[in-house]
Amino acid sequence: MSIHKIEMPTEVYYGPESLQSVKEATKKFGSKVLLISDNIIKKVGYVDTVVHYLEEEGLQVYSYLGANSEPTDTYVDEALSILKKNDCDVIVTIGGGSCIDTAKAVAVVATNGGYIGDYMGGKTIAHKDPIPLITIPTTAGTGSEVTNVTVITNTKKDIKMMIKQHAFLPKVAIVDPHLTMTAPDKVTAATGMDALCHAIESYISKIAHPMTRTFSLEAIKLILNNIQTTFDNGDNVEARTNMSLAAMEAGVAFSNASVTLVHGMSRPIGAVFHIPHGVSNSMLLPAVLEFSKDAALTELADIAKLFLPEETANSKSQEELAEETIKKVKELSNHLQIPNLKSWGVAEEEFEKALDKMATDALNSGSPSYNPRVPTHEEIKDLYRKCYNYDFTK
Repeated sequence: MSIHKIEMPTEVYYGPESLQSVKEATKKFGSKVLLISDNIIKKVGYVDTVVHYLEEEGLQVYSYLGANSEPTDTYVDEALSILKKNDCDVIVTIGGGSCIDTAKAVAVVATNGGYIGDYMGGKTIAHKDPIPLITIPTTAGTGSEVTNVTVITNTKKDIKMMIKQHAFLPKVAIVDPHLTMTAPDKVTAATGMDALCHAIESYISKIAHPMTRTFSLEAIKLILNNIQTTFDNGDNVEARTNMSLAAMEAGVAFSNASVTLVHGMSRPIGAVFHIPHGVSNSMLLPAVLEFSKDAALTELADIAKLFLPEETANSKSQEELAEETIKKVKELSNHLQIPNLKSWGVAEEEFEKALDKMATDALNSGSPSYNPRVPTHEEIKDLYRKCYNYDFTK
């Protein structure tokens, strides 16, 4: 019998109004807090709320609000400088995946030293405990609040570095769905689809196991039942709550079972063309599922049983059920107004020039090796071309 492993934060607070838990969660780790966020989160008032809660407990708070786009090694250096200057002993981060991934990198490098890229691929192992980290997501998507993964862009090489080690696991996650209520519909769509990618990829992954699949399936079910509602009516608290829970569950699943080909191909698109992570994932998902279908019939059929009436599901073959899952993902993508690469504005000539590098970087990330059907370099290039002008309505 195989031995499996699950890693999660030591504590998870979730549900409406759980933000106030930041007080008790933080004070036990130290007295000087580095708060990592961005200007949008500051503008909507969440930064000030967290600062108020922390100062109520007598904690000193120093802020870094520069994580305003996909996280980079520059952000890490800037935030690390503030942490060291003020001898901060605990980090709190509130925001989307960019803020959280930046904070994870700072927490590890602060105690282990070096350049964040040194930790990619296990080249350098973080042996020292990181600065304690409390994560507070404001989107229902990345699941980064509960994972041992950070993705940081190397600004000199235009490579998104996917770094996975135990040290990057936060100590505490606080998941308050009320914080997602201000997310615009396009952000809601992109982050929700990112969570769906996490859930589906972790379910079909070669290293999935019974416990991760439990999280994956529950997350898929919640997303399929709620993502359109949050997109159409962002004020629906129940749907927002379900999406926040789903994103967290999907985060636990993929952190322990890995993502696969979608994420492997998505990171190079983000690095080269600066397309937000959730959007680039969404652009790729249907085509990658079509490519993977024959090697993942059972898993894709299982997913179809989550949304089809039992009688209908029982009357179909596994192949037909797998097709239903792909059809559902395409319909969902179309409803959420997911663009293809061409409609996003990526110039075809520039895209062709980048294909070889993107395919190489995708394979080097390691994620495609966990896909049920592992692609060659040329097959990845062909998939990129297919996604360039993909029609979600067919």
